[in-house]
Amino acid sequence: MRFGLVGTGHWARIAHAPALASTPGVSLAAVWGRNAGAARSMAAEHGAAGFSDVSAFFDAVDAVAFAVPPDVQAPLAIRAAEAGKHLLLEKPVALSVSDADKLAAAVSTAGVASVVFLTHQFDTEIRAWLADEQARGAGGGWSGGVAVWLGAALQPDSPFNTPWRQEKGGLWDLGPHVVAMLWACLGPVTSVTAVAGGADVTHLVLWHSGGASSTATVTLSAPAAAAGTNLFVWGEAGRSVMPATPDDPVDALRVAAMELAGSAESGRPHPLDVRFGRDVVRVLADAQAQLEAARSAEG
Repeated sequence: MRFGLVGTGHWARIAHAPALASTPGVSLAAVWGRNAGAARSMAAEHGAAGFSDVSAFFDAVDAVAFAVPPDVQAPLAIRAAEAGKHLLLEKPVALSVSDADKLAAAVSTAGVASVVFLTHQFDTEIRAWLADEQARGAGGGWSGGVAVWLGAALQPDSPFNTPWRQEKGGLWDLGPHVVAMLWACLGPVTSVTAVAGGADVTHLVLWHSGGASSTATVTLSAPAAAAGTNLFVWGEAGRSVMPATPDDPVDALRVAAMELAGSAESGRPHPLDVRFGRDVVRVLADAQAQLEAARSAEG
């Protein structure tokens, strides 16, 4: 499968490009970015073609991977789907329910495959843990879960200190990961309550379809010394802690690319497709609306 990469920033350089250039059955054929010179430079590093025209870029590939901010990703992904291209999407898939719905509809209409890259769920060790948790948690074995992700992306020297993260904070950048992981452990999220802390700290209470509840805390403004991720589930079986998050996302991205190719070939939707990404956006948007209403009431 010939992949095109949209984006030339830090995440594209350290993760997407090397992963797509080294995945069995996959080739990095093309790069497109808003900075045409950067697209040509990155493409040359990996034996691909750089494009300044997005329509010509789509014509040169079978699938498109995205490494751009979510408000840039959504409209471009719709165009890619309409052009018949399979999609390897970043989280969140969009920054509004409306845009997520439009993207999901475009994928459905075009009949293309999609995968949302949620790093943890493409990591071999974490997948093995999830499989065990799902087995042990059957029949109401897990009563709840706790997730805390303290990120330091908003520190001045972080390469991830980008405008969209400054605007949207941990809820939208880290929230998709923790919501998706708790969803995988405890079942679909049916409702959320959100409370703001200082800076961009957000506290979530999630209710799950099987009756379990969970909590999550996310921020991008933690000191570097405090940064880290912890998640556990608890119940009659005891407490089970998620393995450490992967240090290198390249291996996980290789898995995601191969599974997108497999989904495209089989015609079977991937469990973490755009529809799941849309459902996560609905949870985040509900939380965001609650935070904004609380600020308005205080103000």
